[in-house]
Order: sequence, then structure tokens, then C-alpha cells
Amino acid sequence: MFMIGEKVVHPMHGAGVIDGIVRENISGTYQEYYVFKMSAMGLVLKVPTANAERIGLRALDEASCVEEVLQKLPALPAEMSSNWNQRYRENLERLKSGRLLEVAVVIKGLMLRGRGRSLSTGERKMLSAAKQILISEISLTQNVDYHVAEQEIDEAVAPQD
Repeated sequence: MFMIGEKVVHPMHGAGVIDGIVRENISGTYQEYYVFKMSAMGLVLKVPTANAERIGLRALDEASCVEEVLQKLPALPAEMSSNWNQRYRENLERLKSGRLLEVAVVIKGLMLRGRGRSLSTGERKMLSAAKQILISEISLTQNVDYHVAEQEIDEAVAPQD
């Protein structure tokens, strides 16, 4: 069970803080919820405490783990299916895994693909969501501004001269 003030990561929304734990009556049944707040985007979610593990809510990674992902990012494989539908499903599964390295694979693959041709609307949204997930975790673990975290990602994926 997470505590109020604890930094956690939601697999599809990124890192934030448990702002509270509330008990609500829904259709005659009381259930407890974590109030999950992302300060940078102002997003507030209520996650059922009983389903938090199944959803993939996890403690924030150590700063060293996040730094390791950033160091591995330039060398990550970026091959993706040429079939849009299959590529989208594979990337969505990577995001749902909640693993930071898998999120980094999605970011790198879509950023590189976007350099060669324009991304579809769905892939642009997916790239934005994936970057927000990684940016939020970098920001909270390294205690840096979102723009600094985004720049770290962009530099890691930039073509090496």
C-alpha cells in the first residue's frame, strides 16, 4: 500500500504523487482510492487501492535506474513493423508494461520514424504520451524541470555525428 506523499508511476500517465487516499460510495459499495496527482500537467486520477497492482501502479524508480535508461537510449534498437496497425499495438503493449526501458524503445522508434516521414495522428499522440511518461519520471527522480528532462531525451535520441 502506498502512503500519502509517496512518488509513484502510473504506466499510462507517468510519475506523480499520492496526494490522498479517499473512501467513496459507488453504487452502494465503499471503496478506497489513491488520489494520484501529476503536478506538471495538473492531472488528477483516482486509482482503486485494491486494483493498483493489477493496473501497474509502482514506486518511482531510483535516480540511477532512470539515468541508466537515458544512457542506454542512444543504443536501443529502433526497428518497428512497417504495418501501422501492428506497430501501434506493439508500442501500446510496451507502454502498458510500465517498464521505463520499454517506454524508451517506443520514444526512440517513433522519433526516428518521424524524421524519415510524418507520423500518423495516432503515432504522434503515442509519442507525446510516451515522452510524458519518461519526462515525468526523469523530472521527479532528478528533481529537474520538465523542459530539462525533455531536452535530455531529445539529446539521447539525436543523431550522432
